[in-house]
Amino acid sequence: MATSKANLYDDVQVTWGDQRGKILEGGQLLTLSLDKYSGSGFQSKNEYLFGKIDMQIKLVPGNSAGTVTTFYLSSQGANHDEIDFEFLGNVSGDPYILHTNVFSQGKGNREQQFYLCFLVDDIPIRVFNNMESNGVPFPSNQPMRLYSSLWNADDWATRGGLVKTDWTNAPFTASYRNFRANACVWSQSGTSCGANSANSLQNSAWQEQGLDSKGRNRIRWVQQKYMIYNYCNDFKRFSEGLPIECKQSRFL
Repeated sequence: MATSKANLYDDVQVTWGDQRGKILEGGQLLTLSLDKYSGSGFQSKNEYLFGKIDMQIKLVPGNSAGTVTTFYLSSQGANHDEIDFEFLGNVSGDPYILHTNVFSQGKGNREQQFYLCFLVDDIPIRVFNNMESNGVPFPSNQPMRLYSSLWNADDWATRGGLVKTDWTNAPFTASYRNFRANACVWSQSGTSCGANSANSLQNSAWQEQGLDSKGRNRIRWVQQKYMIYNYCNDFKRFSEGLPIECKQSRFL
């Protein structure tokens, strides 16, 4: 079992931002800030082959237009795998937009977007099934590190760049607590994460978890009420035919 401790000093490190990223309260709180000159970011100390990762995130409050808070997993290299969550800021009173994407073997273009009018905790919002048998690469064998950042993207983030960042509200701050990685930790020595390895996870119900009837109803609820873009419905973008996975899953 490789379950992370509660102290952020043990699990993550601030990697850029020139002191704009800070670990506080003895390792219980991490903050990232953004001003007119720079944003900031952190990454996990470990790489993970598979697992369940949790983090409590408090996004930039108030007028967050132009800002992007990211939380994603990524491997390295041109043929990398990546699982993206990007929270696109908005003007006061309007919801964040949650932008998601999945890369496998360097191929992305699988965007889905949702108005973030609900707590994501334990509510499924999208699935990406393993369809390797149909020729769709699946992110299954490249260890990925966790990354998070807060940065300015007012050229595209809010209403396609029409709403710019109001720097009179700077510095903008996002906060993080309670990182948990119930995950297989990868090592440079090539440690296997298989069933017979020391790093294999035992008694982790999520490994066998699928969408039951309640989960299917929840994901339908989210996608019907809050989804604002789905690449699998973008026939103009994919004029020569939708990606293979779009024809195989009810939730794409």
